[in-house]
Amino acid sequence: MSTRPSKIVCVGRSYADHAKELGNAVPDRPVLFIKPPSALRSLDAGITWNPAWGNCHYECELSLRIDRTLTQESDPAKVLEAIGAVTLGLDLTLRDLQDELKKKGQPWERAKAFDGSCMLADWVPVADVITDWKDVQYTLDINNERRQTGDTALLIFDLATLLVEISQVFTLDAGDVVMTGTPAGVAALQFGDRLNMTLKGKEKDYLWSTFVK
Repeated sequence: MSTRPSKIVCVGRSYADHAKELGNAVPDRPVLFIKPPSALRSLDAGITWNPAWGNCHYECELSLRIDRTLTQESDPAKVLEAIGAVTLGLDLTLRDLQDELKKKGQPWERAKAFDGSCMLADWVPVADVITDWKDVQYTLDINNERRQTGDTALLIFDLATLLVEISQVFTLDAGDVVMTGTPAGVAALQFGDRLNMTLKGKEKDYLWSTFVK
């Protein structure tokens, strides 16, 4: 499926250690926000942002492609069945700008939904990766140094709970993307950084790369 998503729904503070590293409270329900389709950029294009807006942080996340419409769905099994493919993505965040907006009580979109703030790798069929949705593992290396290790067993809210919650608020149309949140280890990107994301599959691992221009 190559349909451009109508939206990218992102989950904030999904991992307790990430919430703590940013000085945020661990949420009692999922923190949700949306990136528009215009935020998408290919990994081959590389990472860019306006330096006048301050530091840009990487956030590597397991990302889900929804292949069946979900709206106000309460059945955990049905929401998981609607996932057609998975991949890894980068939720790029202008952290200085986000901190400034948060202090003013203003929305985050300028820091989270700017052009190029969402980079998705190639979609992999669910059957090639998933044995147990509570045991999906991935990593991010920058300049050959391990920076993030993700494991869905450590999510505050499991994936079925997340999708049920999202579908109560936003109808997920076929082709929409859900970025499930980032583990601890985020930090500012530097010019020339080389990023390697690895998703553990059933028979092989899937590796994707990008760079800071």
